[in-house]
Amino acid sequence: MAKEILLTQAGYDELVEKLEYLKTVKRPEIAEKIKVARGFGDLSENSEYDEAKNEQGLVEQEINETEYTIKHAKIVNKEDMHKNGINVGSKVTVVDDFGDEEVYDIVGATEFDPFNNKISLESPIGAALVGHKEGDEVEVSLPTGATMKLVVKTIA
Repeated sequence: MAKEILLTQAGYDELVEKLEYLKTVKRPEIAEKIKVARGFGDLSENSEYDEAKNEQGLVEQEINETEYTIKHAKIVNKEDMHKNGINVGSKVTVVDDFGDEEVYDIVGATEFDPFNNKISLESPIGAALVGHKEGDEVEVSLPTGATMKLVVKTIA
């Protein structure tokens, strides 16, 4: 049985939109590139054809992965979000060892965007925070082997 992929509603909607774009825009564009490249003659020495076929393979792989994710997605409902502490969809304010405050959106693995403080529930910080409640002190094991402590200030 396939593993459920936890997503927020926004993340799910983005995937559906992406799939639609890949199928209705990107796929036909590549088909046209292949058609044009075939017109250049001998396919065995046709770099435009090879490039278009490689691009087609990458897009088809992306379509398959996106379809798989959508098929196995479990959208986390807002009502269920905070019943058991921090989970996908939670917006968490934490204070670190130095007194610095950070706000993280906990998202599914396919939605992470560290530059916008969207961290995956599978990341070291995300995994450590899951299930905790306001006021909890959480120890995070970092990939470097070091640890850090975070105090959960608020959960929204």
